[in-house]
Amino acid sequence: MFLKLKSLKNHQGFIKYFKNTSWLFFEKILRMVIGLFVGIWVARYLGPEQFGLLSYSQSFVGLFIAISMLGLDGIIIRELIKDENRRDELLGTAFWLKFFGAFLVLVILAIAIHFTSNDTYTNILVFIIASATIFQSFNVVDLYFQSKVLSKFVVYANIISLFISSVIKVLLILNEASLISFVWVILFDSFILACGFIYFYIKNNLSLFKWRFDKTVAIDLLKDSWPLLLSALFATAYMKIDQIMIHNMLDSYSVGIYSVAVRMTELFYFIPLILKNSLQPIILKLKDKEVIREKLSYIFILIIWTSLFCVFVFILGGEWFILKFFGEQYIDSVPISMILIWTNVFVAIAFSFSIWLLSENLQKKTIYMGLFGLISNIVGNIILIPIYGVYGAAVATLIGHFFTYIIYDIFDKDFRKIFILKVIGLFPVVLLIKRKKKNEL
Repeated sequence: MFLKLKSLKNHQGFIKYFKNTSWLFFEKILRMVIGLFVGIWVARYLGPEQFGLLSYSQSFVGLFIAISMLGLDGIIIRELIKDENRRDELLGTAFWLKFFGAFLVLVILAIAIHFTSNDTYTNILVFIIASATIFQSFNVVDLYFQSKVLSKFVVYANIISLFISSVIKVLLILNEASLISFVWVILFDSFILACGFIYFYIKNNLSLFKWRFDKTVAIDLLKDSWPLLLSALFATAYMKIDQIMIHNMLDSYSVGIYSVAVRMTELFYFIPLILKNSLQPIILKLKDKEVIREKLSYIFILIIWTSLFCVFVFILGGEWFILKFFGEQYIDSVPISMILIWTNVFVAIAFSFSIWLLSENLQKKTIYMGLFGLISNIVGNIILIPIYGVYGAAVATLIGHFFTYIIYDIFDKDFRKIFILKVIGLFPVVLLIKRKKKNEL
């Protein structure tokens, strides 16, 4: 074992990916710590009702946010890995597609608000938050650094924006600012992050002025990405619909306590996401399907069991943390969070699964899977919220995750072959049994 560890130390590929993962891990930990405590302060300052209104506005925008992303992220990374010489046309084309996608979001929101019971103040909050998508077009720089396994520059940009926005939020609290002031910070934070991406891109002797839009490339990208776009729309709607339905079926207070539970459990999403983003380039470079399958089995185990560890940590300390930092006014968030924390396991499965989908170019399949999950969640909310309130919404979300990432595989013949990897991820002993049988043969 010592010799193997020593050989890894001298393995350039391992060191490269290890450093990249370390940078991402450091940034997410820092964001979690600073963002969490500032977020707690904001939640305590606003109280469940105003915090619920803020969360509802963000969730409402979140229903359409995937449109601005166009499902391009994974596709762009894959194409950059295949051929870096196409960097400027890929980044330029992706940027303009995302830019116009952001304006499309604003147009759709302008139409959608007429079908809601939102008052004028709530609609103003919605449009300020939605305007941040314009600056998010510059996240194509992030995609480039991901493809080059150089995430430290992305980390620098994120830390700068995190620090500035956190200081502003603290100053707003100390000066007893109104809710809308905190919404403006969301927009400003997006602007600062875009500036950071631009700075570090230029600092690496690269130029945004070389970016160029190519109509043919745009069509090719959209042909590949539209299934991911629809899938992302269903997925974001699936993740946000519960808070919107709680707001319409109950009240803003209920959204407030539910959103605290959601944010607490989503804190742990960053770990499987970091592992997925760091390990994905390894799989996408491979050609042999057997090798891909073998590597993926280990990735599933690593990501899922890391997530399970986080679940057990939260079960042990989550109640104390919520009561200690959010206060007694959010005591109803505790049992909700104990239900929602188990969604982390299914999110880990989803992240691992997404690597396989890209390697097999089966993005179209996710459309039906996402629709299946969205419908199951909506039906669950309609049935359970009137009976159990916010607790019913949490149970509906958990059931929806189970149906989406486990049960759906039964109905799709292409997904059945990856189902065994999910089983291996949850029960690694299956891999040992398979290997033993293979050796006996």
